[in-house]
Amino acid sequence: MNPDTQSPPPAGAAAPATLEAPDIAAAQLAAFIRRHPHLLILTGAGVSTDSGIPDYRDRDGAWKRQQPVQQRDFMHNLHTRRRYWGRSLVGWPLMQRSQPNPAHHSLAELEQRSHSELLVTQNVDRLHQRAGSQRVIDLHGRADQVVCMGCDFRCERAEVHRRSHDLNPEFHGFHADTAPDGDADLEVDFSGFRIVDCPHCGGILKPDVVFFGDTVPRHRVDAALAALRDSDGLLVVGSSLMVYSGFRFCRYAREWHKPIAALTLGRTRADDLLALKLDARIGETLAATLPML
Repeated sequence: MNPDTQSPPPAGAAAPATLEAPDIAAAQLAAFIRRHPHLLILTGAGVSTDSGIPDYRDRDGAWKRQQPVQQRDFMHNLHTRRRYWGRSLVGWPLMQRSQPNPAHHSLAELEQRSHSELLVTQNVDRLHQRAGSQRVIDLHGRADQVVCMGCDFRCERAEVHRRSHDLNPEFHGFHADTAPDGDADLEVDFSGFRIVDCPHCGGILKPDVVFFGDTVPRHRVDAALAALRDSDGLLVVGSSLMVYSGFRFCRYAREWHKPIAALTLGRTRADDLLALKLDARIGETLAATLPML
């Protein structure tokens, strides 16, 4: 469910097969933060995997499963909307129950220590806020709220799921592997699934997130770029940067001579722009970094 545009994995050598030890990676990251104490932090799906939320891509940046729903398809195809909301009845409870993990808490502490000017997340799970981060931009929106595409009516997603659950009792017994952002790997006949429409105008309800093929609201991008311009550098955590909505910040950082560090498993689209690349476990590395600052 994350957008703007996506590109194939970058050319070049494959990602290293072995991970760096967290203490060694932490020493390098701590040195980077000491040299560049006020950072813009950009996070991706890899930050939330330890909370039980699956990510999209493997170590080489390739899709692990079928690509998420496209904005145009969701808006213009009734079957796609039925399939999306039907699968969400199975997949959304996982995101609803997820809790912040040590990586979220460590990033919140970096903010408390004034090392984070702003945290920009590509995730839609709101776990950064629940861990205590205050200065956060949800670049791709938030999955816990739903908006009407006709009249801007808004409500909690849980309310839509309660209504959807009541309308579709035959879906109560389905189980499937969960997929990123509240989706599920469920393949059944969705032709009879009854969709919940807007209670005010009868319009299409959609999670308040940026689907693939849609664009990130300009005011979010502008606010993030303003913080990047005022920062000492950029720290990328848990993102392959394969979608342009995240990769753009690396391009601007390079243009503005801001050093970039990345702590993520596997290759990124910005490997050739990085001053520091750490292929190490995120939660353990961040936890080991804090005592070194």
